Amino acid sequence: MKTVAMVLFPNFLLLDMAGPMEVFSIANRYLEPADHYVLSMIGTEHGLLRASNGVSVQADLHIDQASEHYDLLLIPGGPGAYDDKPQPLLTWLRGAVTRAERYGSICTGAFVLGYAGLLDGYRVTTHWHYTERLIKGFPNATVETDQIYVEDRNLITSGGVTAGIDLALAVVAQDHGKKVAQDVAKVLMVVMKRQGGQAQFSPLMIAIAPQETPITRVQNYVLEHLDEAFSIERMASLANMSSRHFARLFAREVDMTPMEFLQSARIDRARQLLETCDAPLKTVAYKSGFGSVRHMRFLFSEKLGLTPAQYREQFS
Repeated sequence: MKTVAMVLFPNFLLLDMAGPMEVFSIANRYLEPADHYVLSMIGTEHGLLRASNGVSVQADLHIDQASEHYDLLLIPGGPGAYDDKPQPLLTWLRGAVTRAERYGSICTGAFVLGYAGLLDGYRVTTHWHYTERLIKGFPNATVETDQIYVEDRNLITSGGVTAGIDLALAVVAQDHGKKVAQDVAKVLMVVMKRQGGQAQFSPLMIAIAPQETPITRVQNYVLEHLDEAFSIERMASLANMSSRHFARLFAREVDMTPMEFLQSARIDRARQLLETCDAPLKTVAYKSGFGSVRHMRFLFSEKLGLTPAQYREQFS
C-alpha cells in the first residue's frame, strides 16, 4: 500500500484537496487491496478547518500527531497558502518531507513549500496567475510558467486548481501503469494528457503601466492598430527614438522585446476574437494583424500548444 497525505490549513482551496484525493480514491477501485492508496488528511489546527469557499473539513489528525513516513505528502493552495506563513506548519513540514518518499504541492501550495525553504534548486510550477510572484519570492527556484505539472527528483508541483488532477493521474500512472490512470481519467471525465500548457489559460501580454511614457504611448498605439504592419523602426519612430535606444528602453520597462510584445498582443487579440465571435479564421487573422491563417496557426501552436481552431473549440 502507498500512503498519501494532504496537509490542510485555514483558507485552503477545497478543489486542490478534493481533486487529487478523488483520483487516488477511484484508483483503488482498479487495484488489488494490497496495492490500495491509504489517504489521510493532516490539519494544522484541531477540529474543523474552513476552506476558502466556506466548506469545513475535519482532518484525520493534527500535525503534532503526524510523524510517520508517507509515500506522497501534498500541500494544497488557496489564500491561506500565499497570504499566511504559519510557523508551526513550516517547521513541521521541513521535518516531514525528510520522511516522505515524495512531496509536492497543488496550485499555490508551492508558496508554503517556498516559505519552508523547500523549493531552492528545484524546477517547480504554480497557478499561471501567481508564477511571477513565485519567481520574485523564491529566486533560487526555477519556475516553469507553462507546465501543467513539473516533476523534479522527489518534488512534484502542479499548476492551478484542476491541474492537481493531472498531477495525481501522473502519480497513479507511475505507480500502477498507464491503463489504471486512463481508467480513472475516464471515470472523472478528464483527459490523460491535455493539449497545450497553462499559457492557453493566461494572457501572454502583461498589463501596460498606468503612467504615460514614450514606451506606454507606443504600446497603446500598437494595441489600437494591431491590423497594421509594425517593425522596430516604425515603433521607434512613434517614440521619436533611435531603433537601438528604443529597443533597449522598451525591454527594460516592459521586460520583453518590442516584437515579443507585438506578437503576444496579436495572439491575445486573436484569442479574444475566437472566444467571442464566429468570424472565419481568415478574418480573425486579419483583425489580429497576422496576415495569414498559416502564420497565426504557427504562432498559436508554438506559444499555446494548440491551433486556433482547437482553441475556439475549447474556449468559445
